Amino acid sequence: MRLADTTWPEVRPETFGGKAPLLVVPVGALEQHGPHLPLDTDAFIAAAVATEVAAVRDRAALAPTLPLGASGEHAGFPGTLSIGAAAMHDVLVELVRSSTPTFAAVMVINGHGGNLEALRSAAALCAAEGRTLLPHPLGLPGMDAHAGRTETSLMLHLAPTRVRLQRAAPGNTSPLRDLLPQMRAHGVRGVSPNGVLGDPTGATAAEGAELFAALVQKALTAFDGVAD
Repeated sequence: MRLADTTWPEVRPETFGGKAPLLVVPVGALEQHGPHLPLDTDAFIAAAVATEVAAVRDRAALAPTLPLGASGEHAGFPGTLSIGAAAMHDVLVELVRSSTPTFAAVMVINGHGGNLEALRSAAALCAAEGRTLLPHPLGLPGMDAHAGRTETSLMLHLAPTRVRLQRAAPGNTSPLRDLLPQMRAHGVRGVSPNGVLGDPTGATAAEGAELFAALVQKALTAFDGVAD
């Protein structure tokens, strides 16, 4: 159920299968995704996965997407907007605090790797306060780092008209672990002039559909784990 569509008297256990609902929050970013993918790619994919979770789990209440994240590493590209890790941490903690006691837990479906530090620290503080914040990063074995074949395929499946496929070109295809020192010092632009970490050529909607189904199933498994 979309929380934004409900009225306050409807936000009660009877509406959510007889148990206290769990809040599902998609979190992304507004940052460059190469010359071929839209700036909101991370938020768009996270929202799509979260929507599927809320559609098939009675206890799930889908919150509006948090569209901005910690994207300082992409600051060298026009259009990128970042609120930083500290602000993201505070937003998440206050969101969880405000959700209590109506919601039994908060599951954050995160589409942007740069948010991980804030999510981990927020989850730790919430746990110390007796609240549950479950960070769920979107990822599968073999996925490339940024704006490569994985995200391009996902977007071709979810929103093909938003992909400028004719502009897709390889970026830096080195493993992310090898790029991190230089990225920390000089940002993504320092390792990839076009902003791509991977190779989007060859991406297909069919591959995106398979990836999306796997991401949804993984998120459902995580949801069921916190719902038990």
